Amino acid sequence: MPTDLEAKSCQWTNQAAALSAFAEFTGKTQSASHIKPLHWYVACRLVVEGGFDPDDIVPRPPFRVERKAGKPPLLQFDAALARGGERTVLGGLKTKNVDVVVTRDGIGPVLAVSCKGVTGAFRNLTNRMEETIGECTNLHITYPALVLGYLVLLRANRLVERALGDAEAATAELADAPEGTKTLAGNDIAMTEGGAPVEMIIRFHNALRQLAGRRGIRNDVSRYEAIGFGLVEMHGETKGALLDSYPTSDSPLNLDGYFDTLYARYDERFVVSAPDLAKVTRRCEWDPASPGLALEGLDYAPRTSEILDG
Repeated sequence: MPTDLEAKSCQWTNQAAALSAFAEFTGKTQSASHIKPLHWYVACRLVVEGGFDPDDIVPRPPFRVERKAGKPPLLQFDAALARGGERTVLGGLKTKNVDVVVTRDGIGPVLAVSCKGVTGAFRNLTNRMEETIGECTNLHITYPALVLGYLVLLRANRLVERALGDAEAATAELADAPEGTKTLAGNDIAMTEGGAPVEMIIRFHNALRQLAGRRGIRNDVSRYEAIGFGLVEMHGETKGALLDSYPTSDSPLNLDGYFDTLYARYDERFVVSAPDLAKVTRRCEWDPASPGLALEGLDYAPRTSEILDG
């Protein structure tokens, strides 16, 4: 039977719900509960938009596929089938638990997404870079054809009017704060009063740019096929929404093109370049009448036979 978290996975089939959960979380990040809704969102999107079979994905999305000869597959929503967890992938240096993995029978892991959520202590982002490069290199050594994505969310904590260095005020604020919350320190701030990202955030973004864009399997194993970078608003009426001013629209890390890049690299390697395997590797085109496509708040277009034929 699915756990409570798994049974509720339906509420994270759209980006807005996953971002809101990240913004509202007040517990300890060691549990990864602040970022697990994003795992579910990615897994569900890989099915609905990506056309991957839910049986091939970990965590297993809450869908069921019905197939009839001569007809497009029908996608049904079935929360009872949802299963959480991570998949252990063999790396060149060590095994690695990866957040979201698509595995093809007889081929191995073909697409994976590593999700990270950073709530503060942005001074440690340089350490995060070392982990990021190491994870990518480790997995690509064993699976050079693996399409690997990195998806990172940061809280857009803003500089407030009160001086953050006022220790007495900070102590009083902490005493009055609800349980599970904390006073922001200077290195927890991502945005200035004017709404621009602080230098640490800009440096992190620029460093990630250098790690994105791997095209062929003979390219640098330390580069990801795609990297998505997003700042989540933490204040006001837009709390939980994705900041639209940074990264800019022309940044290769902008989330708008993230999933399209993953699909393009997958098709190039496992379908176009391997026509003998195409019957196995080709992504599904769902029947437009599939009940599983009628999800509330869907913020991307389902992959249907009707759209593709058109």
